[in-house]
Amino acid sequence: MSKILIVEDEVAIAELEKDYLELSGFEVEVENDGMTGLARALAEDFDLFILDLMLPGIDGFEICKQIREKKNTPILMVSAKKDDIDKIRGLGLGADDYVTKPFSPSELVARVKAHMARYNRLIGSNAVENDIIEIRGIKIDKTARRVWINGEEKQFTTKEFDLLTFLAENPNHVYTKEELFREIWDMESIGDIATVTVHIKKIREKVEMDTSKPQYIETIWGVGYRFKL
Repeated sequence: MSKILIVEDEVAIAELEKDYLELSGFEVEVENDGMTGLARALAEDFDLFILDLMLPGIDGFEICKQIREKKNTPILMVSAKKDDIDKIRGLGLGADDYVTKPFSPSELVARVKAHMARYNRLIGSNAVENDIIEIRGIKIDKTARRVWINGEEKQFTTKEFDLLTFLAENPNHVYTKEELFREIWDMESIGDIATVTVHIKKIREKVEMDTSKPQYIETIWGVGYRFKL
């Protein structure tokens, strides 16, 4: 049974989320304090995290940042903050999704299931041994899910790795944000395509010598992105 940790200081909301997720077959733990939630997230094995932003002790942004430094486990951020800057910050720190309050519990469950299913497919896939992509100084080991840039290994989140790999496997093809969102996040009806822009930015910071003049992932204005050979 998949195990989820909810870090939410509003007890009523946490219990509602817990009830709906348990009815969907998940094992759910709840922490109402940021510091305690972070400690458990780092010390224990969970299959997905749901983080509120405004928490006592330490906020959801910092929890997300510290989790992502250690684990690739899916992270959903939940907040009453509707500003795009908060979404961009959360996604930029490595969150896989951002849900704005108020939301329907069924929507939350749908997002959890979608992220969990994709993550389980990734970690359980039988990849061909030594499946390597090498393009102009970038080496992507699809089997080990590791990336080297000019011989130096760089750390990528699950979605960053998926997006970089997909583009590298389809060079010189221009993809719209919508196409990339459907391909990598595997969700057409839920989510925010701003996620794609945030992840492209984070990838460029790791692979490009000069992010203002990208040599690998080009922006085709008014259309989308392509990986240049």
